[in-house]
Amino acid sequence: MNNKGVTIIELLIVIAIIGILAAIAIPGYIGQQTRAARAEAFTNLESLRVFEEQLFAETGAYAASTGTCAKDNAGNVAAIQGVIPGFQPGTGMNFSYCIVLNQNLAGAGQTPCFAARAYGNSNTRVDGENFNIDCTNNKDF
Repeated sequence: MNNKGVTIIELLIVIAIIGILAAIAIPGYIGQQTRAARAEAFTNLESLRVFEEQLFAETGAYAASTGTCAKDNAGNVAAIQGVIPGFQPGTGMNFSYCIVLNQNLAGAGQTPCFAARAYGNSNTRVDGENFNIDCTNNKDF
């Protein structure tokens, strides 16, 4: 006999292999998206630190505490740009940012110092995650 076709068993084997590959690839892809979202916070916090140090070198003082330190505060960017015009974090952000004056990463009062904070916004892959950097470049990321 000259059968030219695909048996149901062969089809099921191919479907099973595709399912196994998808089960391996999808979590890796989701993890990569989360790492990319965190990179936004790391980059923006480093930028805030550099701008704060530049402001301190020019004026002898850090920017005042700016923004509400909590997630879902999109207006914080405009407030920060009011005192640090160079801060340009982009659009569609996964994090909300704020600056706290006279605090270091441990939360202790230190004058002069600042802590820049990032809070993961709701309905993002980083919801509830928090990252910080302070005037001595101490960071928790």
